[in-house]
Amino acid sequence: MTRDSTVAVRPARNFAGTLQLPGDKSISHRYAMLSGIAQGTSTLSNFSSGADCASTLGCLHELGIGWERDQNRVVLHGRGPKLTAPAEALDCGNSGSTMRMLSGILAGQPFTSKLVGDESLSRRPMARIIAPLEAMGAKIVAGEGGRPPLAISGGKLKAIDYEMPMASAQVKSAVLFAGLFAEGETRVTEPLRTRDHTELALRAFGAEVKKDGLMAAIRGGQSLHAIEAVVPGDLSSAAFFLCAAALFPGSHLVISNLLMNPTRARLLDVLTAAGLGVSVTELEERHGELVGTLQAEGRKLKGLSLAGAEAATLIDEIPVLAAIAPYTAEGAEIRDARELRVKESDRIAAVAANLRKMGAEVEELEDGLRIPGGQNLHGATIDSFGDHRIAMAFAVSALRAQGDTTIRGAEAAAISYPEFFATLEGLAQR
Repeated sequence: MTRDSTVAVRPARNFAGTLQLPGDKSISHRYAMLSGIAQGTSTLSNFSSGADCASTLGCLHELGIGWERDQNRVVLHGRGPKLTAPAEALDCGNSGSTMRMLSGILAGQPFTSKLVGDESLSRRPMARIIAPLEAMGAKIVAGEGGRPPLAISGGKLKAIDYEMPMASAQVKSAVLFAGLFAEGETRVTEPLRTRDHTELALRAFGAEVKKDGLMAAIRGGQSLHAIEAVVPGDLSSAAFFLCAAALFPGSHLVISNLLMNPTRARLLDVLTAAGLGVSVTELEERHGELVGTLQAEGRKLKGLSLAGAEAATLIDEIPVLAAIAPYTAEGAEIRDARELRVKESDRIAAVAANLRKMGAEVEELEDGLRIPGGQNLHGATIDSFGDHRIAMAFAVSALRAQGDTTIRGAEAAAISYPEFFATLEGLAQR
């Protein structure tokens, strides 16, 4: 798919089939980074096919970590805790996960690294990781307003007891990663529970991580060992197909090898409450992560209400939930989601703009959206705003619209899921 490409999405009469999704982005990032600082060779199967995780692999290469990739199988040769000073800037592309989490590892390295990103990433806030990492002893020079590029001069770190001012799994991860290189025990307390992939991944690689409610702690100087792992299917990508199934009473969808981590699976509770039939079978634990097969059956949709901790937990899934909200009986009210304004795009504004282009009534709030239910949408030309989740969300909404929908900037989907449009088309029944 070329830059500035468009994709046309036709209405469907139903949605059905089986699929297995590429590896979870969040886990792929973390497993790759920890493989790099572990002893030995790690093999990661079903690694994410998205461009964001490719950015992480590219940065690791610049830091002296050898790896080979055969489609979605990645073999990484760990160097242990000491990496090589990069000869060039580390290009994080569009990946905030790469920049924020890798910064924690670089804070503990005795050299200076420069991290850069694309135009979108260069607008995203980094002060949230700069503050704790500098408190641990790193020196960080950022661009205007605490935004990228970042120049990180690392070295000997000291442990801190950090109370996060906002809920962010990426910030928590950066501090815990830095804690591996610090003298003493680093403690991080978050205001709301966020995804716990970092704590589980650290344990999978042999580190001891203490947990007590909203607090996680790690002792510096621990050695990591290589692992062999199959990355579970990406639940955030599954959200788009589950929402597509939810649009059609009588739909039937089966997704195997799917991540079922409780800190991510709240989406299933929300969709079940809205009316989607969901059942999980073949549940097992792999490297601390729950994995299973999910079956979904479409029924009449009621409505959605998200606020507080639930909005924080579902921050990545809100765009597609909002995109299907006009088709529900009761609509949706989404609050406490201000973080959406500083993602790859201003996702609150982007969702509101595209829904209006499709003829929907929508109220844009400072921290969310209010969308009446029972609406009929028509096809339109909508804009991805360079944001993968916006492109995919409105491809789903277009399945129930009257007439074709054209998505401009459709190539943005490759950030997380290059095969998305082909997979969606294969499941849509006409």
